[in-house]
Amino acid sequence: MYTGFLHLHDALRWLVLLSLVITLIKYTVGWLGSQRWQKTDNLLGIVFTSLMDLQLLTGLVLYFFLSPITKLAMSDFGAAMKNADLRFYAVEHFAMMLIAVVLVHIGRAKSKKAKTDTAKFKTATIFFLIALVVILAAIPWNRL
Repeated sequence: MYTGFLHLHDALRWLVLLSLVITLIKYTVGWLGSQRWQKTDNLLGIVFTSLMDLQLLTGLVLYFFLSPITKLAMSDFGAAMKNADLRFYAVEHFAMMLIAVVLVHIGRAKSKKAKTDTAKFKTATIFFLIALVVILAAIPWNRL
């Protein structure tokens, strides 16, 4: 079961990144080009946010129930903090990805409440771009 969830989590990473890049490109063009906010723009935000939520859910299942890495880290947290790999999965990856999900949700909520189309695009673009930086910093690139 662990291996299946890990593969799902790994595969979802690419879907999240792809949807984020597509959404960021569309939103940036909309912002800088003063375009009208369309239903497709809303749909892009929904798909991206949903993929982030699904990724978070699979990550939480791994973190709290299935991962031997986090089980080992939690068995002696003090020692885990001295080991860069264990610390990364037990604290850094978890915290940064949680921050990224929160940024995405804040950006989505604030963009929906924005008064103008330009403000919708600008708000979502800024929050999603910050989330992208956090995500890229938190991805365990050595596990590709």
